[in-house]
Amino acid sequence: MIWFFFFISIFCGTILILFVNIQKIVTISENLVEQNFEISSTSKKMIENLLAMEESSRKYKLLKKDIYIQQYISSRTDFSQNLNTVLEMGKKGKNIAAKWKWLDSEYQRVALNADNTAHQDLWIPEDDMNRWIQIISGMQTQNEKLIEQSTRELNRQSQMSSRNALIGLALSGMVGLVGILFLSYSMIRPLKELLKGIRSISKDRFSKPIQVRSKDEFGKLADAFNTMAVQLKEEERMRSDFIGMLSHEIRTPLTSTRESVNMIAEEVMGAINERQRKFLEIASTEIGRICDLLNHLMQVSRLESLELNIRKQSINTNTFVSGCINRLSYVANTKNIHIDASIPSELPSIHGDPEYLQRVFYNLLENAIKFSESGSRVSVRIKPAKNRSMLLFFIKDNGPGVPEEEQTLIFNKYYQAKGTRDHIDGVGLGLNISKHIIEAHDGNIWVESKNNQGSTFCFSLPIAGH
Repeated sequence: MIWFFFFISIFCGTILILFVNIQKIVTISENLVEQNFEISSTSKKMIENLLAMEESSRKYKLLKKDIYIQQYISSRTDFSQNLNTVLEMGKKGKNIAAKWKWLDSEYQRVALNADNTAHQDLWIPEDDMNRWIQIISGMQTQNEKLIEQSTRELNRQSQMSSRNALIGLALSGMVGLVGILFLSYSMIRPLKELLKGIRSISKDRFSKPIQVRSKDEFGKLADAFNTMAVQLKEEERMRSDFIGMLSHEIRTPLTSTRESVNMIAEEVMGAINERQRKFLEIASTEIGRICDLLNHLMQVSRLESLELNIRKQSINTNTFVSGCINRLSYVANTKNIHIDASIPSELPSIHGDPEYLQRVFYNLLENAIKFSESGSRVSVRIKPAKNRSMLLFFIKDNGPGVPEEEQTLIFNKYYQAKGTRDHIDGVGLGLNISKHIIEAHDGNIWVESKNNQGSTFCFSLPIAGH
């Protein structure tokens, strides 16, 4: 009898803990849907309103038609209503950024001045609208970070709920057999689906729809999660399209600027002194860095839109790897770093596009040199996989290492390890580009690392003929 009450107590305690965790999950999800998603959607509309106001203002000044005044007033009214929607969240106890209140006071001040002036001065200055667009974009980015943090918290709560439920069910045994079967179907299954979806978002920034058909809180949570996943995927696509377009538009004037600087440096326009030449060299170097960044951004945009033009062929592995190492030996020598290559003499050829694979090898080897201390070693090893259908590549550095909790994140776009953000140049695109290229070749890429013990970046490529 005592054991019976003991098992019942464990069972009931497990249910109680599981219920508390589920309520936390529901609360976090409601905040995502009712606050973060609403702010994300409303801020997007506000930016569109400001752009429409700016467009109407320019058209009126050019064409002097009253219809543009009406369009301007309509867009301004919509902007004010959307701003009030966000402020109402704060009045209802929601935690909104303080800049929203500042934006409201700034808007009221500028709008009041515009309303009290003559008809031709009705328009809000474009400088003010552009500044508001920047502020709203910044708060939109902050809101996206809150969504990501909430998603991670959902992941943690789901893992905790799943673990506690399994422990409770195991200890309860035969006493709660019927209840176990019911709970396994009605609670564990939806939790696992949610956990799977959350992990896919954390890893790939998009998720397949969660299949939870129940009409209870789990069903509502699954619907909210699916809505979030679709919206995140659409926003990611829009951002990638925008970055690709912006990068392409900037390259043309940037190229002209670089050529102009080079012509002046080469004294085509006349003689220059050493001080002028020094500043021109600095300008040329910085322009080159911007061009490299734009190229990376355009590469990411093409990779995500599946525009890779891969031309696979048989590649001699020894020649390929040796050529890559020789090309980067100068960079290693400048830091007094020795590249230790352990390459068997009779390796099978790999199957892939040499141009794209060179980018991967250069990027990983450059990173290894960059993060290793002066006077240390970088090792390169290659060996066949156990199934003999893939070749495994290992590039090991002697850098600070990657913490375990960040190892699944470093292949995401724009992500940089916390320990390197302040003193290492980069924007966090190289590993993401490498991941896309390797996966497009039917391979895998991963990292093995411990703090202060260096990192080993590994990737696999198919052997020619397999």
